Amino acid sequence: MKVFLTRRIPPEGMKILSAAGVCEVSLWDSDEPVQRADLLKGVQGAHGLLCLLSDKIDAEVLDAAGPNLKVISTLSVGYDHLALDEIKKRGIRVGYTPDVLTDATAELTVALLLATARRLPEGVEEVKNGGWSSWKPLWLCGYGLSGSTVGVIGLGRIGMAIARRLMPFGVKRLLYSGRTAKAHAAEVNGEFVPLDTLVSESDFIVVSCSLTPETQGMCDKAFFSKMKNTAVFVNSSRGTVVNQEDLYEALSSGQIAAAGLDVTTPEPLPTNHPLLTLKNCVVLPHIGSATYSTRGIMGALSAQNLLGGLQGTDMPSELTF
Repeated sequence: MKVFLTRRIPPEGMKILSAAGVCEVSLWDSDEPVQRADLLKGVQGAHGLLCLLSDKIDAEVLDAAGPNLKVISTLSVGYDHLALDEIKKRGIRVGYTPDVLTDATAELTVALLLATARRLPEGVEEVKNGGWSSWKPLWLCGYGLSGSTVGVIGLGRIGMAIARRLMPFGVKRLLYSGRTAKAHAAEVNGEFVPLDTLVSESDFIVVSCSLTPETQGMCDKAFFSKMKNTAVFVNSSRGTVVNQEDLYEALSSGQIAAAGLDVTTPEPLPTNHPLLTLKNCVVLPHIGSATYSTRGIMGALSAQNLLGGLQGTDMPSELTF
């Protein structure tokens, strides 16, 4: 059976596909995203497709693949790049990689929060450019977690993992918002509150929700205007949850203290983007799951999902929709 991989994947995944001996692998042999024309050409006649978050899998791609396509395996926990209605209509199974990147993403989110709140990139730059003259009482002062109120928007797997890691810092209150109250929130003494309450009362706001029509553009001018002007905003979910023009305005006007982003729109963020001119904005290149072990496990899981779909057997992580 023919499978098309839209990118080089970690070797752990390639080994599994090779050892299985049930498929002929065609690969876009690059670390950079496949061009649309090459994607449409590569999927022709494929029985299986292994893709990434940056690959838009819509009706055009499914039509190009043809009736053989049995399974789509995405090397990601997110699946907003997949046209699920079209995929379901055609009876195609979908595999994804939840859970395995929870810890790595939570760790990175905490690191980003601390780096932003305590102005670490700014401090490193001052050391390098000669701005460090002597110890000064108020120079490079930031905000600490001890005694603070943290708000987590979306207390799912990753949101909960972030909350668990933040509590030992001496956080006083942990607020969360979402569609429903979560039983597991009791573990971190989480208080389920309306979004407006979370936004106005939190010293740190962490966005960890999935991208839905309701959350798209949710963090906008009205949202930032309700935040404390000493509050720090962190997003490691999806770039389009944030209106970046409104965020720039909030940061540059002093409406909020600082922001840390591991996700943007578009990705990569153009080097001339206004957000990159601000000292109080830390932008990372979407590296939430970037540990060697996590990426290796993601590669292996996406390969196992692909094989399960090809052979009509169980997939370790099948998306039900």
